[in-house]
Amino acid sequence: MKYLIWPSIVFLLFILEGSISIFDVKPNLTIVLICYIGTKKGAVESMFFGSLIGLIEDSLSGTLIGPNLLSKGLLGYFSSFIYSRFFIWIPLLGIISISIFTLIDSTTVLIARSIFDRMPVSAFASVFIIGIQSLLNAPWGLLLRPKEI
Repeated sequence: MKYLIWPSIVFLLFILEGSISIFDVKPNLTIVLICYIGTKKGAVESMFFGSLIGLIEDSLSGTLIGPNLLSKGLLGYFSSFIYSRFFIWIPLLGIISISIFTLIDSTTVLIARSIFDRMPVSAFASVFIIGIQSLLNAPWGLLLRPKEI
């Protein structure tokens, strides 16, 4: 039964991402889930889970398979790496890290799609979308808390 919890959470996040839009920008809530798993599990589990979510996102997008796979896998590894290195955890650190991880993820996907396919949007629109997504994801950083050792 517990193996059905994570796929259902991912399914609900994909539905929420598709239905919520602010300034015609959809939030990237899967980053929050990957960072959460990075705080609670090790580097291998979060990297695997991030790569799996990235593969699902690439498959659903109907374009080039690989940019989300790469960015979400790296995000899973880096979130586990960063959260294990800080001795004093404050909620502001969670907000900043979620914002930075959103910037890194979206920029990696944009660069990979621009190099291997065509540029999906203009430079100004991409900066606007990435900025709004990082602002939308920032409050979720309050919920992140590393596992107690």
